[in-house]
Amino acid sequence: MSKKKAFALRINEEMFKAIEKWAADEFRSTNGQIEWMLMKTLREAKREPKKGENKKE
Repeated sequence: MSKKKAFALRINEEMFKAIEKWAADEFRSTNGQIEWMLMKTLREAKREPKKGENKKE
């Protein structure tokens, strides 16, 4: 399983409430919804990370 990196995200309150609502509608956590949204956007832009890309050996 890949490691997760924590960081602060600052977004306006209205946007956060909209994401929270969408997450609840999809039965996801707010964090899970944001991760899903980001991965979807990366795929659409053909910038999806390759498996093991950040792995150091």
